[in-house]
This record gives sequence, structure tokens and C-alpha cells, in this order.
Amino acid sequence: MKRRSLWVVAVTLMIALIAAGCGQGGDKGGSGGAEAKVYKFATDAQYAPMEFMDKGKVAGFDVEFLDIVMKEAGLKYDIVNTGWDPMLASVQQGTEYDAGISSVSITEERKQTYDYSMPYFESINMILVKQDSPVQSALDLKNKKVGVQISTTADTLMTEIMGQNNADLKRFDSNTVALLELEGGGVDAVVADIAIVREYVKNNPDKNFKEVADAANFTPEYYGILLPKGSELKALLDPAIKAVIENGKYTEVYKKWFGEEPNTDNLLNAE
Repeated sequence: MKRRSLWVVAVTLMIALIAAGCGQGGDKGGSGGAEAKVYKFATDAQYAPMEFMDKGKVAGFDVEFLDIVMKEAGLKYDIVNTGWDPMLASVQQGTEYDAGISSVSITEERKQTYDYSMPYFESINMILVKQDSPVQSALDLKNKKVGVQISTTADTLMTEIMGQNNADLKRFDSNTVALLELEGGGVDAVVADIAIVREYVKNNPDKNFKEVADAANFTPEYYGILLPKGSELKALLDPAIKAVIENGKYTEVYKKWFGEEPNTDNLLNAE
């Protein structure tokens, strides 16, 4: 009985040591052996090539960018397609979702409600019209029917140009719907971020649409990861974003999706 008791004690100690060993080193988030927090990100996956659904999973540039950043930071995460307005609301509340990544432009107005990570993408709005359209600038859209995604910078810009209560400014829940309206003749133009417009033209060469740039009325803007006010994540994300920009991983992902080099100096000096 004594020998059996010693054997049981030995086995018990061995199991305890193995269990303790398994709790070390696998947690890059630095939680001291406790299970690492899984940060939840919301997105609006109707913004190809930035974020879109592919075989039931969220894909796109933003998704791959987020993955290299979270690995750099040693953090676990999930990303969920919530839609645009639900993303904005849920991140503001900071209860169900810890952050949002969905080509969210950094604006002074939004800064009153949210925190942001450092900038990770330089963008600008662009006009999409039919090939035979006479539109050459945003000012030419004053008397046209224009589609935008609601609560975006395109919405803000075109509201300033066309007026808040202009019935010809059509606000849609997504750029996908706005583009369908353009295809069907419901609007004369769509204003959206350059990546979305160029992706549409590239994927629909038979639809005879063209891009119109207007640097005079549309100034460059920067995307950031959207955070609740006072979020702990900013201090964790910013060093990781800076690191992947400086070590070349960001450029690899950018070239994969856009076929050209990013201006990383602009990103690092944007704030």
C-alpha cells in the first residue's frame, strides 16, 4: 500500500509539472500563464478589396494587415462582419467589440467619439461615372444624382458640395448598393474611396465606367483602426503597426493587393 501511495504521489506530481510547463511561453500576450484575451474586431465586409466575404470568411487587405499587426503585437483576435453602422455603434460602446477595421478614415469629427490607431493606409475619394459622362470634377456633380455610402467621408464631402437636404444625393447602406444603382441608371455617379473605385473598374471592364480624380476637392485621408475612447489597445497596436511598416511586412501585403509600393513615409509622418 505504501509503495502504491508513493507511486500515485509521483504520478500526480508529474502531471502537475507537465500542466505547469504547458502554461508557459505559449502566451505571447504576456498574461503570465493565464488564458490570453481574444480581442474582437468588427468590420463591414462590403468594401473590396479592403474587406469582403470570401467563402464565408472575411478577406481583403485590411484583414491581412490586421493579421500581421496582431502577430507582431502577440495578441489573439477574431474579426466579425457586422455591417458599417453596427460597427460604428458597437465600437463606440466598447462592450461587444474592442475595435473596428473597415477602411475607416481618421477625421476630426470622429475623434470626438472614438480613438484611433496610428494611420495605416493613405486614401483619397474618387468619382465613378459612365465613359461618356461629361463630369470632370466633383463640382460637376452639383446637378447630378450621386450615390455615396452613408456616414463615410464621401457622404461628408458631397454633402458640402450638394447641400444637406439635396434629394439628388443618394445615401446607401453600402457602396455595393450604390454601385448597383449606378449600373442600373439610378444615379449618375458614385463617390467612394480610390481602392473601391479602381477595384470595381478592374473587375467590370465590360460596363464602360471610368474613374475621375479630383485632387482640388478631394484631399488625401488616412485610415486607422477604430477604438473606443480610452482603449488599452492603442498602446498595444501603434508600436506593432509602426514595426510592420518599418520591417517591410506591410509593403509585402500592400503590393500583393495593389500591385505597387506604398508611400510609407507619409504613413509614418501622418500624425
